[in-house]
Amino acid sequence: MFCEQCEQTASGNGCHQWGACGKSPEVNAVQDLLVFSLRGLAPVVLKARERGISTCEADIFTCESLFATMTNVNFDAKRFSDYIRRCLDIREALKARVGTENWPAIASYQPDFTGSLVEQGQEVSLELISQARDVDIFSLKLTAIYGVKGLASYSFHAYELGQEDDTVYRVVAEILAAIDNPDLTLNDWVNLCLEVGKANLRAMELLDAGHTETYGHPVPTPVPLNPRVGKAILVSGHDIKQLSALLAQTADTGITVYTHGELLPAHGYPRLKEKYPHLYGHYGTAWQNQTKEFPKFPGAIVITTNCLMPTHENYEGKLFTLGPVGYPGITRLEEVDGSIDFRPVIEKALESPGFTDEGTPRQVSVGFARNTVLSVADTVIDAVKQGKIRHFFLVGGCDGAKPDRNYYTEFVEKVPEDCIVLTLACGKFRFFDKQLGSIEGLPRLMDVGQCNDAYSAIQIALGLANAFNVSVNEIPLSLIISWYEQKAIAVLLTLLYLGIHNIRLGPTLPAFFTPNVLKLLSDTYHLQAITTPEQDLAACLG
Repeated sequence: MFCEQCEQTASGNGCHQWGACGKSPEVNAVQDLLVFSLRGLAPVVLKARERGISTCEADIFTCESLFATMTNVNFDAKRFSDYIRRCLDIREALKARVGTENWPAIASYQPDFTGSLVEQGQEVSLELISQARDVDIFSLKLTAIYGVKGLASYSFHAYELGQEDDTVYRVVAEILAAIDNPDLTLNDWVNLCLEVGKANLRAMELLDAGHTETYGHPVPTPVPLNPRVGKAILVSGHDIKQLSALLAQTADTGITVYTHGELLPAHGYPRLKEKYPHLYGHYGTAWQNQTKEFPKFPGAIVITTNCLMPTHENYEGKLFTLGPVGYPGITRLEEVDGSIDFRPVIEKALESPGFTDEGTPRQVSVGFARNTVLSVADTVIDAVKQGKIRHFFLVGGCDGAKPDRNYYTEFVEKVPEDCIVLTLACGKFRFFDKQLGSIEGLPRLMDVGQCNDAYSAIQIALGLANAFNVSVNEIPLSLIISWYEQKAIAVLLTLLYLGIHNIRLGPTLPAFFTPNVLKLLSDTYHLQAITTPEQDLAACLG
């Protein structure tokens, strides 16, 4: 196998024998075959678009199945095989509607389902690598592929909430089709990567609209970290719509629902909290700790999206997946009349012991999204002018298991008392419960939300820049970003598309960035690797 799509690749170069995420070479190969099949669907989609033929089914399917190929989402080779079959069915149906065309070979590729899909997946993966005549172009191809996976995941979430934009789907198809175009130059690929960033900004905007129009704009909300006595269900991932559906089905059951991981910000949505008082608190920390935390949870657990770790037998029986998430032997929740049926989860929770002790009261605060922060913009601006707020730091992104991610904890702990820390995504679990105090009534640590709420953070930055009548690169703001998987790459490409400079990225730089590509990003955007908390703080504060 060959995979370098996440930050924790073996030796920082790539996984060759077994995935650091837990995926076997066999699963990785069938996953690669799915991506190859989607690349063959893309030119058919683009041709159908030219003819004015609806590609709705293909667009949504492409986003869902790309989502499934992301790190820590799906570990089930059979599910990937099913995706491949459906991809080919959609492709051939579209081709029949388009009519006779001189299709590229990849658009007519037919796997042999009677043979080994693993071997066929390995073949197409090696073919992609062997065609890399220019290592820098290949680097940018990988960047675009990984970025478009993140874009697809956000687009799929937005679609679930009724938010779509045809231009986003078009970019997904164009990137997949471009992979097999040998005539594109290095500069072409730079522009295509920025197109992914542009489309991802729109996808995050759509998802933000889906969340805020459905559940209201987030408001500052305290969230208990200690349980309450009674039966319990834990919901992990990012999918607030599925959390809402579970809450509706558990109303009046006496079951308390807890969030885990990236669903912590759900507590800030007022319509969700007001409607479902049994959405009580948050359990655990970031995704990579689930193998320690899930066995101790005394109820049922639902994984709605990434990030899923390879499971352990001591909690497999109480674990459920849905949507693009999958793991062999784990119960997958199915749709009934267009909605996920959570009855198996409820039954498991009711037969489980639940919490018997409330523990020591603890809490954190969420809900500091753009509406909340920009509503006090005058206070913020006045505090900056008076020298009471010297600098803003956005410290967030993905968490992971590597010890060097302690950098982010130490960085926040060392941020001077006249500075404010904004945070988002699961990277915040390195420091989310730190008590940093306040400045002029403003908390020094503000949780903006999920990784997709980078859109909200961007709007905060742009709002402050407009208030000061300067560019976003001139406001006292530094971005200290941690990355792990493909959503983070999509967000990074969005920041570069917006022309944001001086991003510090870590804990290591992507293995798929060649020295020349890294130099290009450094020269153009001053993108740089993190060093030490002390050095980076000194550089940011100048």
